[in-house]
Amino acid sequence: MITVRIWFEKRNEASYISLLDLQRVMQRVLKRSGLPVWHTLGFNPHIYMTFTCPLSLGQESLCESVDVKTEQDAPDYAAWQDKLNAIMPAGIHVFRVEPAKDKASAIAFACYTVRYPASAAPALAGYNALAAAPVEKKGKKGAKTVDLKACVPAIECRAEGEQTAFDLCLPAAQELNLNPSLLTAFLERQFGLPADSAAILRTALRKADGSPFC
Repeated sequence: MITVRIWFEKRNEASYISLLDLQRVMQRVLKRSGLPVWHTLGFNPHIYMTFTCPLSLGQESLCESVDVKTEQDAPDYAAWQDKLNAIMPAGIHVFRVEPAKDKASAIAFACYTVRYPASAAPALAGYNALAAAPVEKKGKKGAKTVDLKACVPAIECRAEGEQTAFDLCLPAAQELNLNPSLLTAFLERQFGLPADSAAILRTALRKADGSPFC
């Protein structure tokens, strides 16, 4: 049995599809495609699917993936891509289908581009002047305080027309997983910069050595 990794972009209106709804979307799309995907056994068989590092609601991504399994000996991955794209909803586009190489546990970092209106520049400069940026991170084992400065010591901005943008590379491992919304929420509390004025785009998933997750 082969594990097939389906890579897709999640943009525009699709960014507001929750993980639960995305699972339903993918189940329906895979069923309609007629592709030979493997189903779980038991009284309620369904298509086996595993999403890699699921994205938060309202965020866009250039590098989402879902794993499925097939008993097909030599899948035509280009044909898989064409069949899926023909019936995908708006905002979701499959850009690559391939055999899975790395396990999800290999992911160490998720990289993002964050865009604010140009008027956000003073608040971002204010962040750079801080000695610490403590935030409360909630998890299954309770809440703990994390200093964002340990992962984002400074924000290096660049002008993009009427926007200001910067790149982040945050921990995304099982031991520590930081969401960029922690930073945008901190900037709102500390400087009054509205979190909903930020556009967050995930651009890459990387392993501990910095190489791409694949």
